[in-house]
Amino acid sequence: MFNKILIANRGEIAVRVIRACRELGVTAVAVYSESDRTALHVMRADEAYFIGPAAASESYLNIERILETAKRVGADAIHPGYGFLSENPKFAWACREAGIKFIGPTPESMELMGSKTRARQQMEKAGVPFVPGTSRGLESTKEAEETADRLGYPVMLKAAAGGGGKGMRLVASSAELTSSLDAARSEAQRAFGDDEVYIEKAIINPRHIEMQVLADEHGNTVYLGERDCSVQRRHQKVVEESPSPAVNADMRKRMGEVAVKAAQATRYTNAGTIEFLADRDGNFYFLEMNTRLQVEHPVTELVTGMDLVHLQIRIAAGEKLSFRQQDINIRGHAIECRIYAEDPENSYFPSPGEITGLNESSGPGIRVDSGVYEGWNVPLEYDPLLAKLIAYGETRDEAIGKLRRALGEYYVAGVKTNLKLFNQILANNQFVAGDADTGLLARMTKPALISNSQTESAAIAAAVFQMLDSRTVNPAAAIVSSEASAWKKSSRTEGLR
Repeated sequence: MFNKILIANRGEIAVRVIRACRELGVTAVAVYSESDRTALHVMRADEAYFIGPAAASESYLNIERILETAKRVGADAIHPGYGFLSENPKFAWACREAGIKFIGPTPESMELMGSKTRARQQMEKAGVPFVPGTSRGLESTKEAEETADRLGYPVMLKAAAGGGGKGMRLVASSAELTSSLDAARSEAQRAFGDDEVYIEKAIINPRHIEMQVLADEHGNTVYLGERDCSVQRRHQKVVEESPSPAVNADMRKRMGEVAVKAAQATRYTNAGTIEFLADRDGNFYFLEMNTRLQVEHPVTELVTGMDLVHLQIRIAAGEKLSFRQQDINIRGHAIECRIYAEDPENSYFPSPGEITGLNESSGPGIRVDSGVYEGWNVPLEYDPLLAKLIAYGETRDEAIGKLRRALGEYYVAGVKTNLKLFNQILANNQFVAGDADTGLLARMTKPALISNSQTESAAIAAAVFQMLDSRTVNPAAAIVSSEASAWKKSSRTEGLR
């Protein structure tokens, strides 16, 4: 077992890893930026070290600074959490060269699965089913047109290095293809520094189901059941649950075996997730692999009784898995809500500021993974995830009931949150029936049409001017596209403050 682990992250995931280290008797080391000096993960760690200014590029994304700190304090391993450097093969290579264990997959596996096109090529070799389309980037508009005609509209354009919905365009007809391709390439270049875009057949309103896999460094790979992540906003997950209401025992076994085959095809080790799209007929298709711990890992922990962070650390330390596939049982049901400091009534703009009041839910069947406390200032520079609220019950209905109760107890003052959105989701008949798809939230929150009357236009203009005059929100945020994620919005406006 390791003696000291540095957590190259912040917020609730850093707190989560610190707790696992404590339970394993390992010294937990936190790093922090200027805006995180008083953050919860800093206070919870055994040791904490300053790594740079608030800008992530100068702190949490600064590979050289993080490794220099790890070597200086004697850390023998680094846990990357999720986000930031967690799926950066350059960081994994740098850790190896520095003689520090990266708690995650090898850089070789990460490079192979980091590109969606390379991943599709590998899955094609392994016989893993994936959505029909190209396995290489489009070289011309003509190739895109010919492929779209062959697949049949609608089609989806996707960035090869994509994530979070960036570089994605749904194309309904040939008239939209050229402009959509140009837009997808441009957005992919801005977001990832890579304009490679491929095309696949669009599956309209599918279910988004992912399978958790674990692989040790001795050739053993297992799957730990699925998570249903169909409730999404602009391709970003909002509510996750396990098991999926759409998956029976036979489908779980087939999907799990495909996930294991996909992981073994890349010689994958540690924790990873194979993501699938599933249609109404029970067919499922490989989407991508996330080579890290997922935000929604608690729901898997609750229904399997396993601690994924413990297992990550043990695998990285060279231990064999202590169980086999037949030893894994799914018990009960768990649902997770991601609580963000954002304003759903204002295009989900981030809501930075001081948390002046906080009451986090508790009681039977409730788990809260939090990275905040009353009196702390939510910074503008990072993803605005505050906490994850998870409910567990013997049945799905019981889990929904516990989650409704817990949402009623949860209270945050000083910043706006998306808490009300979850009440709407849990009251939705389609969700309650277990029939959600990726288009559910868009249909639920579709804004009402506003008339063009002068009275309403004047009211809207007055509200905008009042917001800009208040200075409580960065005025530059008003010019940022609503299609951008909250994190992207904040980074784009940073230079205008």
